[in-house]
Amino acid sequence: MTKTELFIKLAQPDENGVSRWVNVDEFVGEYSCLTFGNGASWARKEETLAKKYVIEFDKSITKGNRIDRIRLNGFNNGDYSQHIKSDIKKEIKSLRCVVLGTSNPEVDHKNGMKNESRVMRNEEQRLEDFQPLSKAANDAKRQFCKECMRTKVRYDAKKLGYPMSYYKGGKTHNFEEDACVGCYWYDPLEFKKHLKEV
Repeated sequence: MTKTELFIKLAQPDENGVSRWVNVDEFVGEYSCLTFGNGASWARKEETLAKKYVIEFDKSITKGNRIDRIRLNGFNNGDYSQHIKSDIKKEIKSLRCVVLGTSNPEVDHKNGMKNESRVMRNEEQRLEDFQPLSKAANDAKRQFCKECMRTKVRYDAKKLGYPMSYYKGGKTHNFEEDACVGCYWYDPLEFKKHLKEV
């Protein structure tokens, strides 16, 4: 089997080309040849896998930006993509970080799980699906989202000194498409609007 075939066997994408997150520590035994060397080798954009699927990486900011896990997020046929529409990207980048107020932000998907099929399709994306976050804030959010997905326990905004934990929903969620709504990191500006309700 080729490395592409092996990864597909391990990841088991569904009929839409979407797979589970595959941790790199699963690259053992039969799958040991998938271990990344210098870069993502077999998962690079010019390789067979990336020509068929949209590949998404999750990197650790505590381990030298090393790739922790990888998943397939739809077929790479132009209508199902993790890429952001250019007009949306331009608009968001002209704003200031909603957490730190700094300029030149990164464009953040509000839904950290990126499990909303509409948002992942370029032609259906809306400006309100994204927000400007500085690299520092976006890196922090990425780590908190990763922890949330691992434990199914949402980030508690009281850790930041706020008087409430969430403005909608509770401590745990079931990974439905709107599970992120109500979390501080989903939309810090919307979160702050609800503080008057406390």
